[in-house]
Amino acid sequence: MIASSYNAKDEDGHITVSGPGGGTLRSKKPENTAFKQQRLPAWQPILTAGTVLPAFFIIGLLFIPIGIGLFVTSNNIKEFENFNWNSTRPCTCSIPFYLDQPYESNVYVYYGLSNFYQNHRRYVKSRDDSQLNGDITSLKNPSKECEPYAYHENKPIAPCGAIANSMFNDTLELFYNDPNGTKIPIPLNTTGIAWWTDKHVKFGNPGGNNPNLTAAFQGTTKPVNWRRPVYELDADEGNNGFINEDFIVHCSSVGGSALFHAVPTFNQSNPDYPVRSFEGRKRVILSTISWMGGKNPFLGIAYITVGSVCFFLG
Repeated sequence: MIASSYNAKDEDGHITVSGPGGGTLRSKKPENTAFKQQRLPAWQPILTAGTVLPAFFIIGLLFIPIGIGLFVTSNNIKEFENFNWNSTRPCTCSIPFYLDQPYESNVYVYYGLSNFYQNHRRYVKSRDDSQLNGDITSLKNPSKECEPYAYHENKPIAPCGAIANSMFNDTLELFYNDPNGTKIPIPLNTTGIAWWTDKHVKFGNPGGNNPNLTAAFQGTTKPVNWRRPVYELDADEGNNGFINEDFIVHCSSVGGSALFHAVPTFNQSNPDYPVRSFEGRKRVILSTISWMGGKNPFLGIAYITVGSVCFFLG
């Protein structure tokens, strides 16, 4: 018969169990301290009409002017949606348009795709972040998440995945039609549209600062729907390959059925991107921006609505 003795210590919550072997076992009961027994000092507000109604009133006084400021700022952003176009075959076309007001600050060019969903689970996962970061091993051996766009003709695809394969590839250019009939090309910056952390941290070319991207991507092939390989996206070495800002912006998936991304080039030429298969439409938007980003009145309206409700309840 085995005998055991228990020695309980209420002051610290320890229980020692001893047996004939002389060994001791420590109980799993938490120590009798304020932290482990959840007896730390705490403040629990008592909600009464005298405290709740003034709180609603103060929230209303804060939210309404903030909402008005956001709404006015959004309305001051100038935006011009140029045109919609669809083409069943590659072509070159020119569509004239007129701006009825001056755009003093920096003007950004966006392309828009309607009925284009980027939030499907398999689509969002269809990329290899290690490959996009310049990892040599992932460059030659793409992730299985990229299937069926991981290999083509027994060569690894760079960049792999459905996101890269669906990159917008229409060529857009912008001209000013002088009154004397001369068409003056308007130069557009090809950089400055991607986040700094994306270009310098998340994305990187294989081989680091190796200027010979053709050699760095040797043994790989371009995505199926691309017209040229990734190392020919731009003549500028600082904006070519995986660090091409147009490509980086495209890889930033958005939710909903409408896609808007900034593009470095604009007046339409070579509308190759197919949209008939998903009944989509393409359009171009010219817009200025503010400290809060692009034109979006929803945030201001939301603040005004919440503030007004709280004000009247207070």
